[in-house]
Amino acid sequence: MAQWRVKWLNEHTNIVIHREASKVINKDIGQLFFWLDKTKYEKFIHPLTVDEINKYKDNNTVEAMNIKLDSYNILKTTAPFDEPIKTISEKIDKTPNDIEDSKLLSEVIHDRVDILITEDKKIHYKARLAGISNRVYNIESFLEKTFAENPSLVDYNVLSVKQQLLGKVKLADSFFDSFREDYPGFDKWFNGKSNEISYTCYYGDEIGAFLYIKKEDETENYSNISPSFQPKKRLKIGTLKVTLNGFKVGERLLKIVYDNALKQKVDEIYVTIFDKRPEQIRLIGLLESFGFKYHGVKSSSAGEEKVYIRDFKPKFDKENPRFTYPYFSKKTNIWFVSIFPEYHTELFPDSILKTESLIDFIENEPHRNAISKVYVSHSKERNIKRGDTIVFYRTGGLYKGVVTTIGIVEGVINPVKNFSHLVELCKTKSILTEAELKKFWEQYGNYKPFVVNFLYAYSFPKRPNLAKLIELGIIAGPNQMPRGFSKITENDLIKSLKASESNESIVVD
Repeated sequence: MAQWRVKWLNEHTNIVIHREASKVINKDIGQLFFWLDKTKYEKFIHPLTVDEINKYKDNNTVEAMNIKLDSYNILKTTAPFDEPIKTISEKIDKTPNDIEDSKLLSEVIHDRVDILITEDKKIHYKARLAGISNRVYNIESFLEKTFAENPSLVDYNVLSVKQQLLGKVKLADSFFDSFREDYPGFDKWFNGKSNEISYTCYYGDEIGAFLYIKKEDETENYSNISPSFQPKKRLKIGTLKVTLNGFKVGERLLKIVYDNALKQKVDEIYVTIFDKRPEQIRLIGLLESFGFKYHGVKSSSAGEEKVYIRDFKPKFDKENPRFTYPYFSKKTNIWFVSIFPEYHTELFPDSILKTESLIDFIENEPHRNAISKVYVSHSKERNIKRGDTIVFYRTGGLYKGVVTTIGIVEGVINPVKNFSHLVELCKTKSILTEAELKKFWEQYGNYKPFVVNFLYAYSFPKRPNLAKLIELGIIAGPNQMPRGFSKITENDLIKSLKASESNESIVVD
């Protein structure tokens, strides 16, 4: 296995401290180091990190940490601070720490190290400007990459998501310690909700993610929220925490939130959240990427929490479909796409996430339920645009072939530069193995595939089969199935939604 070099950032002094402390403060750090060791990465620490540690006021901590740093590689020389990062730094950096972070990026630019891992958003922004974002990861994206590249090392079978009554959830699990620390009386509140439904993700026997949601009507008291809320039907994300990384669990739970919001016909979704823990900061980032906006603060005995809201009235943003997800438009191009059963099952699991599902269901491989996905195609029709609607058809003949799913196009990559580029585009969002991608790449010689990034928006409650599609006039006949991306009309889409008994409010003009 290849030896990779990983460099720690100035702000990742915290990672080293968490790793080496007698008490593990952040479980994500332990998982990160576990996979770094398991996949044979070399861990390099920049001299700036050593300097940062030596600035600590507690001499005993400094001495202990310096002893433990002997087990890591320290860069003996540092890269030149030159273009392009120097120009970027001059435009963006405001403080000495900002400049030090830019110097760390220079190590990647000059190939002194292969990968840099950081949770710092500003560093990621500068990496994009420098054209090296594909080599700068946060913890979650690094683990996604690792799992995609080493599937044989990942025991997916230990992962499961359960829809459970709160009374059946192990409240004593250390997972809930952070809630107990942040919210006085948390255990009493939790026990008072024992007959209500939650969604819990397990990693083996341990809880790794938890979601509790609550519908509120126009009479709800919001006197402790500033600015005050106007009366509306709302869905509150009451409790949400994700510590597992690399499996798209956050997106999976967020999809459950949207599924519930649709069913409950709410006008708005909101969450109150602290921003003092790594998992909270990552969660805020995920919410913001799907259109949640900062509203204000909620004051209570626990302190001041930030309030984020998401307008959920039907609307569609063609340029930023995430911001209005899961709504889609019938006024965009509408594409009919076939997918083989073996791929369909992996890309779109059965309606296991629907709120009407039975209590205590179990579903392995939650990574299947990421909202963001990719579709690789050799279609002759390649004029697919951001915001377009995709209707997915599971092949299977006259009675077993069914339309099942709506997707919303986020972007199209055409042309794909080379096979390595294809692997990079697909490895964390596709169920295709590298061998399968290689087959796709070489299948038609110089006629190469392209990649469609899309959002998994909606699963049909009932699934019209091919015979029904022919009866409705959407498909001309059993031997007239379109290949690749094929346009259908707005009327065809509406007929499909009606035949599947879908919630038609999901589609907007």
